[in-house]
Amino acid sequence: MAKGHKPRAGSRAFWPRKRAKRMFDSFGTHVRKESQAIPLAFAGYKAGMTTVLVADSRKGTATHGREIALPATVLAVPPLVVAGIKLYARGPYGLRDLKTFLAEKTSPALARVLTPPKQRAKPELLPGTAEVRLLVHEQPFFKKTPELFEIPLGGEAAQAFAFAVGKLGQEIAIADVFKEGEFVDVKAVNKGKGVQGPVARFHIKIRSRKDHGKRRHLGSLGPITPSKVLPGKLALPGQMGFGTRTEYSKQVLKIGTDGLTPKGGWVGFPALRGSYVVIRGSVPGPKKRLIMLRKGLRASPADKLEVTHTVLESQQ
Repeated sequence: MAKGHKPRAGSRAFWPRKRAKRMFDSFGTHVRKESQAIPLAFAGYKAGMTTVLVADSRKGTATHGREIALPATVLAVPPLVVAGIKLYARGPYGLRDLKTFLAEKTSPALARVLTPPKQRAKPELLPGTAEVRLLVHEQPFFKKTPELFEIPLGGEAAQAFAFAVGKLGQEIAIADVFKEGEFVDVKAVNKGKGVQGPVARFHIKIRSRKDHGKRRHLGSLGPITPSKVLPGKLALPGQMGFGTRTEYSKQVLKIGTDGLTPKGGWVGFPALRGSYVVIRGSVPGPKKRLIMLRKGLRASPADKLEVTHTVLESQQ
């Protein structure tokens, strides 16, 4: 009798395994604990990874008081431009769009994303407004078309609207949203691998050398009855990667404004001369991919790790 080697490979958490609809995605849930009107999210471009040396100030650890090396990801975070204000009302089926107010003057690059109306209404808080969001766009320095997306605000609707009106047409920096030592959640579209087989997609066992004809394939598609292939139950070839992924509790190690570029420059990314943020560990997505950041949903320790040195040796 056949003996099973391992449980079913793959996870239904990421089903269906198909390509994302666009190159970036937004968060559907945000922290609502902030009593003041501040932005709850930000975004940046992945430049690459490096190693940082930090002074371990966490009590009870084996390396307390010593210098340790940590892997880190560097994101280019140019200031976001507030191009408009979006008002939402709450109905029986969730939020519904009430009104969008655009700034009097918008960037010419924004015309690549949308067609601004000739007449623009003056912003006003409409009755029934339950949530206020900022309509912002990026200022990429390595491409022509900026990304346009929404970021929510904390506080009550009236308080958030007053903040949004004051920021309309202006810039928001990364330091206005996050601070060093804070934990954030990241969301991005990971690297695309194209069409791959079942071994690469689901890590199933490679069959014996004496197997019938093939080795890197699924042994059986199922029984005779029922005479159909059940969707999502078998490790079949198909699209691998280029899917939206969310990772929680990534610590912000450092926020800077004077650029960060290793010797010889980043591989596959231009020289970083503006604002940047260093995040502990890795984040999904390749270089130049837009990474969405939000305030962490899960409770995390507030121990700040002081960065003593950033390795800037050549990566060429």
